[in-house]
Amino acid sequence: MRSLLAAALVVQAALCTAFAPTSLVGLTAPSLSSRSLSAFSARPIAHKQHVGASLSMASEQLQVSRREALFSTLGFAAAALLNPQPAHAADVYKLPKLPYAYDALEPYIDKATMEFHHDKHFNAYMTNLNKALEGKPKPNTLVDVQKTAIKDGVAFRNNGGGFYNHGMFFQNLAPASESGKPSDALAKAIDASFGSFDEMKKQFSAAAAARFGSGWAWLGVAPDGKLVVGTTPNQDNPLMEGVEGPKMIPILGLDVWEHAYYLKYQNRRPEYIANFWNVVNWKIVSDNYESYAAKGEDVCWCKRKS
Repeated sequence: MRSLLAAALVVQAALCTAFAPTSLVGLTAPSLSSRSLSAFSARPIAHKQHVGASLSMASEQLQVSRREALFSTLGFAAAALLNPQPAHAADVYKLPKLPYAYDALEPYIDKATMEFHHDKHFNAYMTNLNKALEGKPKPNTLVDVQKTAIKDGVAFRNNGGGFYNHGMFFQNLAPASESGKPSDALAKAIDASFGSFDEMKKQFSAAAAARFGSGWAWLGVAPDGKLVVGTTPNQDNPLMEGVEGPKMIPILGLDVWEHAYYLKYQNRRPEYIANFWNVVNWKIVSDNYESYAAKGEDVCWCKRKS
């Protein structure tokens, strides 16, 4: 749509330029003083005729040049109309706002960490993903980026994964007073898959603590419909084809990169993991399960309004 509008404006400008008076396109007639006019009047008739012929020829050349410019401009406009370019990277993804204040998760996750984590790290993954998409067709959804991220290369794997993972992570959190509990449907699925809610937390926490280096811990729905826990390295996630770890549709993710907790917890990752459970937004996680994963559909958090 923007390409069509731009092309239309180009055509309009070309038409105005081609048929406007000469004075409007910067070709103003020389300023003649009364003395110059008198001197010209005194010249021989043959000289006047020669000057007149020259002016007539210049006028004709000007009209030809203006017609050529018009046709050239119209050609460029037509090309823009018939060959629209892919969406520029800046038009693909925007940084979602936090659905709560930076200090809303205190004392479990501190304000400074949330500011750096959201405004710097999350923003960097978004920015670099947009750069990687420059000159390429816009993906249908962010989930589509995940599917082929490993095949498409490091830029898509790291930044596409980082953008998806962090978007889910921030939506999965809420102030402790609003954390709530799993819906009946999700609670039943947890009991059926792990035996109890506490056992699910135990297995998830152990997996998150054991993830060597940087990565993510996940709760999700396996192909057989049961809930499972697992981890992925770096910014990988279970939606990526060929990824390490159990296959699942994730509904809850925990960032165990040091940037997610180091300002407050330093090297005490298990303490960070234990406190994470106080600020899980079970309303959102339950919706991830019921509206998407339980139906075999990938969770596309970017369609949900924060």
